[in-house]
Amino acid sequence: MSFLPPVVQSIILAQGDGPVPNSVDELLSQYSGLVGKVLAFLLAFVVVYLLGKFVLLPLVRRVLDQRGFDPTVRSLGENVANVVVVLLAVAVAFTVAGFGSVIAAFSVFAGAIALAVGFAMQDLLANFVAGVFILKDRPFEVGDWIEWVDGEGRVEEIDLRVTRVRTFDNELVTVPNGTLANDAVTNPVAYDKLRRTIVFGIGYGDDIDQAIEAILDEAADVEGIMDDPGPSVRVTELGDSSINLQSRIWIRNPDRGDVVGVNSEFVKRVKERFDAEGIDMPYPHRQLTGDVGVDGSVRTSQVESSPDD
Repeated sequence: MSFLPPVVQSIILAQGDGPVPNSVDELLSQYSGLVGKVLAFLLAFVVVYLLGKFVLLPLVRRVLDQRGFDPTVRSLGENVANVVVVLLAVAVAFTVAGFGSVIAAFSVFAGAIALAVGFAMQDLLANFVAGVFILKDRPFEVGDWIEWVDGEGRVEEIDLRVTRVRTFDNELVTVPNGTLANDAVTNPVAYDKLRRTIVFGIGYGDDIDQAIEAILDEAADVEGIMDDPGPSVRVTELGDSSINLQSRIWIRNPDRGDVVGVNSEFVKRVKERFDAEGIDMPYPHRQLTGDVGVDGSVRTSQVESSPDD
């Protein structure tokens, strides 16, 4: 074995206690089986990888396109399919080459690693899965105005882990997808029209029909309020100090700015109309009464009354 470099000699000696080859022919005959297995491994890997790349991946891409998934979901699906093809090619290659024990050992090791990573990254994985479902189900899209438990704003970006929302105070909020997937999310602009409810209170001495007519007249003059379905007004409550009239208006193609503007203009017009026609908009008053005792103590009582009292 003196014809071999020292490094190669040391590798051969480390292979076992068998006879040490003294020539190139003996070396080739001893390791011909290993060379055959390596060639079988490479051939099987190349064949399976090419089949996956030119058959499986185009099929996955076509299915994702036909289902109309979000580009982010399509990219994720293609990346996962790529990883599956590589792992499948490696597994088949090891099996064809006769290294089944390597696959078994690797599966045990991979299972332990996956378990440890799963425990360490529970929240991250939960947000990741939630992001996939948000992109698939599309409860909201980029540009939508959404409301959730902790805030509201306009969606700027939907990622696989978080959703970025710009609030109406021009602040950027990064919301974990798990929060949006597990809690109730309101999307006021999901449909082509939005109904808003505004309550006006009038005094007990005022004419209800006159107030209703005033509200409907002003609603008809506000730009942005739909005629079909048109505004409506109902008497909903006899309160402590007012008769409450619930008005309902519809806004077409709603946007947060339009909704706030329409509400503001509508309330302003109704208030001015009520003032012009002498219709009262009462509110509760609190009156404190009492006296001072000889010992300096103060006794008070609270009485609520309306402006008409």
